[in-house]
Amino acid sequence: MSNPKSSVSTTTQPSLQVHLHAKDLSVLEGQTVVFFSKTSSKKDAPAAITEKDVTQVFESSLEDKLITGAACEAVTFREANLNEFRHVIVIGLGADSKCDHEVVRQAAAALVKEAKASKFTDVFVHLDGLTGSKKDLPKYTQAFVEGLHLCGYNFNELKNSKTEQKTLNIHLVSKSAKEKSLIAAFNEGTILASCANFAKRLGDMPGNLMTPTILADTAIAAAKGTALKVTAWDKKRIEKEKMGGLLGVAQGSAQEPRFIVMEYFGAAKTKKPIAFVGKGLTFDTGGISIKPSAKMEEMKYDMCGGAAVIGTMLAISQLKLKVNVVAYVPATENMPGSRATKPGDVHTARNGKTFEINNTDAEGRLILSDALCYASEQEPQFIVDTATLTGAIVVALGNVHTGYFTRNSALKTKIEKAGTASGEVIWNMPLTDAHVKDMKGTYADLSNTSSAAGAGSATAAA
Repeated sequence: MSNPKSSVSTTTQPSLQVHLHAKDLSVLEGQTVVFFSKTSSKKDAPAAITEKDVTQVFESSLEDKLITGAACEAVTFREANLNEFRHVIVIGLGADSKCDHEVVRQAAAALVKEAKASKFTDVFVHLDGLTGSKKDLPKYTQAFVEGLHLCGYNFNELKNSKTEQKTLNIHLVSKSAKEKSLIAAFNEGTILASCANFAKRLGDMPGNLMTPTILADTAIAAAKGTALKVTAWDKKRIEKEKMGGLLGVAQGSAQEPRFIVMEYFGAAKTKKPIAFVGKGLTFDTGGISIKPSAKMEEMKYDMCGGAAVIGTMLAISQLKLKVNVVAYVPATENMPGSRATKPGDVHTARNGKTFEINNTDAEGRLILSDALCYASEQEPQFIVDTATLTGAIVVALGNVHTGYFTRNSALKTKIEKAGTASGEVIWNMPLTDAHVKDMKGTYADLSNTSSAAGAGSATAAA
């Protein structure tokens, strides 16, 4: 019996499809190893496999430690001929006590990599082997589905000579597949990963094909058929709204800025919304304070905060969450054109505060200032601001942790709980009055760069 199936939702042809089946394979017990396999010919789930079958086939391999069950260990046994399974892949989950969301996501990625390397087209997964606890199965299923789709993302739509890619069908088989909790986990994992892949595509698009206007139009198109209302303010409207930070950064570019507004109301209109703000720098040269040429092509990714916010709003609407959420993405290029802001220039933010530009490459905080002012005026419950604001955070934390700043203890607790629940590794960074003081201006209310050296991410947040 087949339940939901899914494929990654991008404009590219999906190379991976995931299906959920209700059938009991009864393969392995415990959490040290997960069992996967490829059927020889049939598209439906094959006959059940017993623990005795597995023990007989893999007893020597277990004794010789060819299979250890270490996290993300992938071992393929060709021509295993286990019942109706011709080949068998064994993926490790590591120690029971250390198994979490990310371990399961990585295990899913290891499966996809191994299956593609082996040129398999249909893989059946013993989903119940993810955990010995039935109550934990839905959350690990969601993480596993996320891992499959995230690993299946491939940006090749701009290549003329695309390599012929066969679709990899992954069949998740579980005796609990008819249960609402597992179906819901499967669907939620699919939606979250699909929206994450959508955001990744926005970032991967080169700057000439993902301008502020294209970004806005793409967000509007993606929201069709959902409960999302998306509008995009043009330059005239932005001028009317007195967004001097966004306009000041945009004036060196031939591309007009956009201010993307996304609204979702899944709860009573009387309930205050949550607000998201995302940095939408579709390309950042640094402006007059121009960046070094090495790796500048990666500055197309300076809009990934905005892309993440757009993807988040799409996920919220598709999941039909019972919350009210609004989002704002200021989008522009930062270019060194003849009208570009010069170091020392002074502009005025939406709230009337003046700021001097001492480094035009510190532009993200300028466009975000107007968005944060506007978001504050809507009196939300709280604001989540997400941005590739400064490389200083990578110096502090590397590429493992996501740094976040807040001086609100209640919000800090919520963020920590959300990180634990979703398996995201986050770290609370310092934000003090000293950091705020560092941003006072000499010739204006504020400066866009710190008066002191160091703590670049904290002063940017300030």
